[in-house]
Amino acid sequence: MKITVQSIGLTPHEPLEAHIEKKVSKLDTFYDKIQECKVFLKVENSSDKANKTAEIILAVPGDDIVVKKTTATFEESLDLCVDTAKKLLIKKKEMA
Repeated sequence: MKITVQSIGLTPHEPLEAHIEKKVSKLDTFYDKIQECKVFLKVENSSDKANKTAEIILAVPGDDIVVKKTTATFEESLDLCVDTAKKLLIKKKEMA
């Protein structure tokens, strides 16, 4: 699976990139037909502390899986995205 990371308005530091790689690469174990994974990181323009958005788009046969979460840290947003994507992948696999 090819993993692409795009960040809008920021530069992800090395530990964050390692975190993304580690978390996202585990999704392969739940569904082996993932062709590509795009991760988007963005800081929302709001006065909230929870303004770090992570979005994961998984290219799978049929419909792409898109998950988007916003929390106070990118790591937390990413973890929530991966958890949700994992559930969706398991559901997709069961329906196949």
